[in-house]
Amino acid sequence: MELDRATDGLLRAFPRGARHWGLARKGLNIFLRECLYTVYVRDAHNLAVAEELFEIPLDSLTGQALYEASKRSLPRWRTVRGLERSVSDAFQRVAAQVASERGVARVHLDAVWWGKRTSGRD
Repeated sequence: MELDRATDGLLRAFPRGARHWGLARKGLNIFLRECLYTVYVRDAHNLAVAEELFEIPLDSLTGQALYEASKRSLPRWRTVRGLERSVSDAFQRVAAQVASERGVARVHLDAVWWGKRTSGRD
């Protein structure tokens, strides 16, 4: 998958002491989400057709929300630095399921949960 290759490439570009797969993946997912949200970039590169493929950036907030949504079948969220590909894949599968139930792409769940953080509502 292209995202995996890009993650590995970014990881190799990090300084040796900062090479954490989870940080590279989160950084790429935030970058891609912002490209999708920027109408000029989205339209110039036809990103809307790939919206369903975008991942949710994983962090403590989204990790905890997905853990709860999975009825605690996922491993407890630890850290972005300690995140490995297989664990990320499991969280992304739950995100896809939750997003499907809500009728949105999983990339948008981050915005839903950030809003919940300040409003106290789902």
